[in-house]
Amino acid sequence: MAVIRFYSVTGSHGAFSNFSPHPVVLKGRTWPTSEHYFQAQKFAGSPDEEAVRRAKSPMIAARMGRSRSRPLRPDWEAVKESIMHEAVLAKFTQHEPLRKLLLATGDATIVEHTANDAYWGDGGDGSGRNRLGEILMRVRDELRR
Repeated sequence: MAVIRFYSVTGSHGAFSNFSPHPVVLKGRTWPTSEHYFQAQKFAGSPDEEAVRRAKSPMIAARMGRSRSRPLRPDWEAVKESIMHEAVLAKFTQHEPLRKLLLATGDATIVEHTANDAYWGDGGDGSGRNRLGEILMRVRDELRR
């Protein structure tokens, strides 16, 4: 079975990265990237949510979201995967070229290939959980229906 690995936004499937420059409209607002939305939801309903939305880049949004100097919502561990799914689904339904790119992967396994993350990615050596890749494949299945 084919495997598609992605990480950098400059790669052939770089649009699969949450850092790709594709705004999403969720919660009645435009978010510069799906990364901005995901990280901001760690602080939903607080001023920090808007601060993250306004971050100048997805990298800055990610740093803000990972900073424990901001109070993390208490249910974050329980809701983070559903929020990631919401962000990814919005991105691939709101941008037709991205929808086509995702559907064109057929039945390939999609892997976020990075040593930097063993939860959302593959840990660099395949030992990670690849939850972002799993969500992309689930969204692909939803878009087919």
